[in-house]
Amino acid sequence: MSGKLIIEGNAVYELDEECMLRKRLDQTDEEEKREAEGWVAGKYPKEDTKK
Repeated sequence: MSGKLIIEGNAVYELDEECMLRKRLDQTDEEEKREAEGWVAGKYPKEDTKK
């Protein structure tokens, strides 16, 4: 298991780099899916102009 330790004052945090990578990839996949469906950040999907 890979990880990083962050020491901040008396607090110690361990970051799971594999988990962070999975989360980042999931977010990227979700954004690409929304863009493919026509979603723009904060707006509704594009209307179909072919009628």
